[in-house]
Amino acid sequence: MLFLRLFWQVPAVLLVFVILVFLVNECAVARPSRRVKDVPYVAASEPDFDAKRHVLDVYVPRRNAKELRPVVLFIHGGNWDSGSKNLYWFVGRRLAKQGVVAVVISYRLAPAIQVPGMADDCARALRWVQRHIAELRGDPARIFVMGHSAGGGLAALLATDQRLLDKWQLPRNVVKGAILDDPAGLDMFDYLKKMEYPGDDQYLVPFGQDSTVWRAVSPYFQVTAQCPPMLIYTGSRTYPSIASSTQKFHQRLRELGVKHEYKILPGKKHIGMVTQLFWQKNLIYRELLPFVGASSE
Repeated sequence: MLFLRLFWQVPAVLLVFVILVFLVNECAVARPSRRVKDVPYVAASEPDFDAKRHVLDVYVPRRNAKELRPVVLFIHGGNWDSGSKNLYWFVGRRLAKQGVVAVVISYRLAPAIQVPGMADDCARALRWVQRHIAELRGDPARIFVMGHSAGGGLAALLATDQRLLDKWQLPRNVVKGAILDDPAGLDMFDYLKKMEYPGDDQYLVPFGQDSTVWRAVSPYFQVTAQCPPMLIYTGSRTYPSIASSTQKFHQRLRELGVKHEYKILPGKKHIGMVTQLFWQKNLIYRELLPFVGASSE
């Protein structure tokens, strides 16, 4: 009987131990940075203002620096109908610990809004960063965009679609580079034309029925030789549609001479491509830091 009692206590003890280790680790990570939370990037007076979605968090390194720091704006994924900046605090903390001012945003989602409106939200967040990030010691001349999954596709739009930037009065060279982590939606025109996979009709909710819209929000069709450099990553075990569209996007960048690096990470599935960002020493961070020009802390 005593043995059984001890046996059932082991999982609870292990759980408490894991939680303690996690909390100690997070305290160590959070200490070198401070978070400025729930900053509206759309004016409350705007008719479409959404108090829950038009907000961002800024993660600022605590250590003083003589010069302004590079900025990474991170856009979350979630199938264009879910997700929040609040789930990706670890990206902000890890980047800030390594000398980057990180901005993690929320944006409006389907079915309330379709992808063109989401792209507008991301551009408006970028405009806020360009105008205000110097107040938090970020360099408005060194803004990079980053995203995973649907957020990767939206980040790619900010890096390729000049019409989107013009619409929101953003300078032509405002985005200095993009980091695309298992990006989705790079060519939704081709994807929705084919409808190859079960359940593909779900994407008609965020993308609508108009094929001209599918093309307009597909970064593949917006690429020009003037696009900024990019780091692009996919998992070897990600979804076939992401693997094929990213390969196609890579080929298009290469044809036009856009500077970029494209890597397939062995063994990684789609979700694992973002959860790996919990670990400070993973490959993406190691390559991101020199890419954005972060100084070692």
